[in-house]
Amino acid sequence: MKHSYIDEYWEIESSIHKLDPRIKIVSFFSVILFVVFTKPTSLLAFALYGLLITFLIGLSKIPIRFILLRSLTIIPFVLMIAVFIPFIKKGQVAGGYSFGSLKLTVTYDGLVIFWNILVKAYLSILAIILLMSSTKFMQFLKALEKLKIPQVFTMILSFMYRYFFVITDELMLMQRAKEARSVGGSRWFHIKALSNMVGILFLRSYERGESVYLAMCARGFKGAIKTVDALRIRKSDIAFLVSILVVLSGIRFFAT
Repeated sequence: MKHSYIDEYWEIESSIHKLDPRIKIVSFFSVILFVVFTKPTSLLAFALYGLLITFLIGLSKIPIRFILLRSLTIIPFVLMIAVFIPFIKKGQVAGGYSFGSLKLTVTYDGLVIFWNILVKAYLSILAIILLMSSTKFMQFLKALEKLKIPQVFTMILSFMYRYFFVITDELMLMQRAKEARSVGGSRWFHIKALSNMVGILFLRSYERGESVYLAMCARGFKGAIKTVDALRIRKSDIAFLVSILVVLSGIRFFAT
């Protein structure tokens, strides 16, 4: 089965890809923190943050279309949460709508909060997609381990990412087998078959987890993530981090 991996473009040769994963994590999460703590009314600051992220995407040589499509798969979940805020937040009424006996009012404060959530979420999503697309996933986990992130957290991420695609393949094979053996049939029949598939998939996943755990114990696994390339911070990495922090600080103090 063909899958779309989150680190699909990690092999590209660019100045962003060559950075130490620890530096990239600190740099991009610094961008996210500065974006999150910016005032909702600082339009210039958000525009400059957007330009900075766009510049970094250009440096990475990752297709902008790929990043935009990835971001559009996530932003609807943000919209589903934020779209109700203008109708719930109290304040000066900006407009009203009636749906039969139901009357809804939109407030200016609610619209500001909606804009705040939407723009901050989208900029943060772009930064995270750029980080993950330009970093090999195992190196990303190794960098988290070096940054003293709890080992159990990195292990969960590692197995979740690795076996998500395995379980997805099994589900697709089961779905294909069901369709080959059950042409037509009522809706209830297909719902019942789907529920049986979910139960079988859960049992297979549980059995696979047990066998993988026993195999790892038999091979002396102690929880440390092993990578072929050793992580090494160079002067260019430090210069990149300092440059990012300087730019972010300048936007913070002069554009807000």
